[in-house]
Amino acid sequence: MSVENQSGSLQTTIAGAVATVQFGHPASNSFPRLLLDKLTAEITYLSTHQEVSVVVLQSEGDKVFCAGASFDELLAVENEEQGIHFFSGFALLLHAMRSCSKLIVGRVQGKAVGGGVGIIAACDYVLATPESAVKLSELAIGIGPFVIEPAVSRKIGKTAMTEMTLAAHEWKPAEWAFQKGLFSAIYSKENLDAEVENFVQKLSSYNPEALFEMKKIIWDGTENWDSLLLERAKITGKLVLSDFTKTALLQFKK
Repeated sequence: MSVENQSGSLQTTIAGAVATVQFGHPASNSFPRLLLDKLTAEITYLSTHQEVSVVVLQSEGDKVFCAGASFDELLAVENEEQGIHFFSGFALLLHAMRSCSKLIVGRVQGKAVGGGVGIIAACDYVLATPESAVKLSELAIGIGPFVIEPAVSRKIGKTAMTEMTLAAHEWKPAEWAFQKGLFSAIYSKENLDAEVENFVQKLSSYNPEALFEMKKIIWDGTENWDSLLLERAKITGKLVLSDFTKTALLQFKK
């Protein structure tokens, strides 16, 4: 499947038991709501695909994995309903990744901010590069990483999540993310694709039923996320309307 328009692109290729899903957007692979919905739908579809047992999630380009939410859409939010609607897109995507019956392997070739960090945290295994620095910048623009916090805290712990959140202007290097457990392995950009291919080929050769049961165990204890994440979206949906946030977003765009 391939979808491409002004709201970004999404392309899926299936080879054997491995489905590779690639998203992209001209604005540093950020996510407008429409692209979020398309990715959520694709993950949901692949969850029911009988031949697929492993999903690789990756983005276009070689510098930025994902810049999080679309600043243009955040600036366009005019009321609380619109704000909640936008941030519920991230909530629904993380829920789809959590509940997907297939193991999701993240290929992170570059930097990730905000919602991009949440997407990484929702992957089951992540291969990154030394250039894959991460940052939770939400407080700096008047909101907070409320929707993605459960996924990030589950992966790296509440203490490291707090450190990232409060140091909202600070990039955490890839090695830090690896030590905290956000990344499973780090390889050079030149070797990343070969290492991803090697790993997913091995993983997809295992018993699909065993992989399915392992996925359930990995995500045990997150059964309340379908409601929790939407509740968190309401918090952010209100905060994005503040004058502080509007001013900060304009400054960031400049």
